Amino acid sequence: MPRKVLRKFLPDSATVRSHRLAARFGSLLHHPNLWHLNRHSIAGGFAVGLFAGLVPGPFQMLCAAILAVAWHVNLPTALLTTLYTNPFTIVPLYVIAYRYGRLLLGGHAAAPAIQPYSIDWSDPAGSLHALLDWTLALGKPLAVGLPALAVTLAVLGYVAMQAGWRAYVVLAWRARARRRARKAAP
Repeated sequence: MPRKVLRKFLPDSATVRSHRLAARFGSLLHHPNLWHLNRHSIAGGFAVGLFAGLVPGPFQMLCAAILAVAWHVNLPTALLTTLYTNPFTIVPLYVIAYRYGRLLLGGHAAAPAIQPYSIDWSDPAGSLHALLDWTLALGKPLAVGLPALAVTLAVLGYVAMQAGWRAYVVLAWRARARRRARKAAP
């Protein structure tokens, strides 16, 4: 990935560390890989964000931050990647996780009686309660499928980011070599 483009969107490490809320964490945020824009750090942050994005509830960014600091991967990338789960994508992701869990368990249990498309979203409190009831009705396949899907997405995301970054670098090298060859030719 082009570092110049990423640097436009990511905050400066000194700015983040000097923020009053971040200063409370002391030296935890001083590891260079938390802020460097290299292939391994970005790919690791992407994988952490994909994994933490499937953590239930509002703890996704907290989980991503803890894992990014613990594994010394790019912190802003990990936090931004968790945003792939949102009100539009969470239900399809949970359905995929449920089916993945059923596949891993080898069971062919019937789907729960409550369906997410029958929830009345005009009442936010009632819809969240109905969504929680639907999630709990999914049971063991969801409990197995969510972590399995999170790990699968993290591994696939890491490999894809590594391959994409490498392909970009190789193409940039080749383009640079062609430009140099054109300049050197009489």
